[in-house]
Amino acid sequence: MRSQAEQVTDADADRYRQDFPCLQQEAHGKPLVYLDSAATSQKPRAVIDAISRFYETSYSNVHRGAHLLSERATEAYEGARSRVAQFIGAADPREIVFVRGATEAINLVAASYGRANLQAGDEILLTEMEHHSNIVPWQLIAEQTGAVIRVVPISDDGELMMDRFDELLGERTKLVGVGHVSNALGTINPVKEIVDKAHAQGAVVLVDGCQAAPRVPVDVGELGCDFYAFSGHKLYGPSGIGVLWGRHELLEAMPPYQGGGEMIQRVTFEHTTYAKVPQKFEAGTPNIAGPVGLHAAMDYVAGIGLDAIFAHERDLLAYATEAIQEVPGVRLIGTAAEKAGILSFVMEGIHPHDIGTILDNQGIAVRTGHHCAQPVMDRFQVPATTRASFGLYNTRADVDAFIRGLHEVREILG
Repeated sequence: MRSQAEQVTDADADRYRQDFPCLQQEAHGKPLVYLDSAATSQKPRAVIDAISRFYETSYSNVHRGAHLLSERATEAYEGARSRVAQFIGAADPREIVFVRGATEAINLVAASYGRANLQAGDEILLTEMEHHSNIVPWQLIAEQTGAVIRVVPISDDGELMMDRFDELLGERTKLVGVGHVSNALGTINPVKEIVDKAHAQGAVVLVDGCQAAPRVPVDVGELGCDFYAFSGHKLYGPSGIGVLWGRHELLEAMPPYQGGGEMIQRVTFEHTTYAKVPQKFEAGTPNIAGPVGLHAAMDYVAGIGLDAIFAHERDLLAYATEAIQEVPGVRLIGTAAEKAGILSFVMEGIHPHDIGTILDNQGIAVRTGHHCAQPVMDRFQVPATTRASFGLYNTRADVDAFIRGLHEVREILG
């Protein structure tokens, strides 16, 4: 593993790219330049092989099986839980709940903790830059409980207006929901400061860590938050697996989110007693292979070093930010002082979908649209943006191809 002072170089990234089979192809007859890792990352051979090997040698349903394959599967499944706890600095593997993704994780907290603890007049404090998955679940619970949602605005640079946060946070605030890193803007939010202030008012804090987990070292103990959610597919792991970390005492007190097998101790038609956490929140047959792939992804990323990956993405972001200023008519959306490797922009007179289509014809994959963050689009008065996002396998040559593509967009569409 690299030290914190080391950085992934372009030569390193070019070598790492060879680990990703999907990147070894052309798109429309051009070398594939993948700049859409904020939507989902590509998967290294180590992850693909781990999943394939599990299905070939160890697949079975987990827990309570009295045979070798079930023992192997359970060991792999629970071993992945321990690996996740280690990866994010959790004190106890029992605080790790496997879910389908961050969306389900947030819905779980909203439906279980929120429904049990919120009441009319309580306030849920969100930010203007939240992904829809950290907005809509709270709207649903607010409608059911009578709680009220308050929103922290963002500045023209795409930063949280912390003075307004201080004004909105009060004794009625019972829960704060905040993205660690904005998927639409790349802004890195001051989570520790937010947590400390929220706790001083007696509020709990849920952090959406989808964009942070693949690129920022995460330690839930240092952050001090109460819940942390992220998805495996953005962390170079498989889709269909996500993580909810929660403080053990909170998870123990929360009612089940779904009912069925696995999450019980005993069932009669008169009464059911529930399993301890985390099984209490893992009803039914789980995505057994998902944690196996996630374990392999975390090992792969740890072998490179998150600090090194973050520094590399920041270097690419700085390089791309400077280069894109030379493209006529470009306006960046999100220029916070602290940003991750996400670059959103609009081009005067050209719709983002047209930009994406022309870039795609050149083999360059970017994301266009509202990025499941329509309040952000409303804030900046744009219908959509084009977003380029970087991963550990990207290089300055990818950025150069992207910038050449934007100049061609301008030439074609004026």
